[in-house]
Amino acid sequence: MRPGTAAARRPVLVHLLVLPLIAGLALLAGAPGAAQAASGCSGRPAKTVGFATGELRVYKARAYVCAVTVAKKPGKRRVMSVTLQPRGGRAVTDRGSYTTMAGPVTVNALNRCVRAAGSIGKKSVSTGWILC
Repeated sequence: MRPGTAAARRPVLVHLLVLPLIAGLALLAGAPGAAQAASGCSGRPAKTVGFATGELRVYKARAYVCAVTVAKKPGKRRVMSVTLQPRGGRAVTDRGSYTTMAGPVTVNALNRCVRAAGSIGKKSVSTGWILC
């Protein structure tokens, strides 16, 4: 290939067209994990239940339900837990000493009701059967 011919310019043209396309897609998609960073769960918010020391947040995706317990005043370590149980299935629990949030816990709940519970310190909340 001689410099200045159409065949020599083709790789440069491809790079000029492809790079902006990739950059645009990256902007549309956002930073990796940015949507999950605040809650730890993917899906749409389905239910939020507040209580004295925090919130129990439940998220629903097509086949899965996810839950977290988030402290109102993060900072010092305290015992937190979150439990999620599909109807007819086993409960999944995350319990420990956390500063901000317990969870996420996820269960397969395609066409099934779930119940969620969360606690921070001695305060707790539960939902009963939801998303039926």
